[in-house]
Amino acid sequence: MIRSQLIQAIAEENPHLTPRDAEQIVGTIFEEIIEAMARGDRVELRGFGAFSVKKRDARQGRNPRTGESVQVDPKAVPFFKTGKLLRDRLNGRA
Repeated sequence: MIRSQLIQAIAEENPHLTPRDAEQIVGTIFEEIIEAMARGDRVELRGFGAFSVKKRDARQGRNPRTGESVQVDPKAVPFFKTGKLLRDRLNGRA
């Protein structure tokens, strides 16, 4: 499912919302998740999962094309851990 399909599904399931309202809701939710993660906060959606940020330390890497060593800077990467309800539904238990 892509973002536009999610917006369409929300608009269809909630006839009192226009597609533009549904788009604004989805955009706001995504923006709040992004802002929270940018601050280093954890975002938990019960039954679905938790988004968090993991820090990767600086390290020596290798350029695959030339084989030469390169310094890789430290960085933050997004991490998602599924919730129990989601795992159970994916495995046919609920």
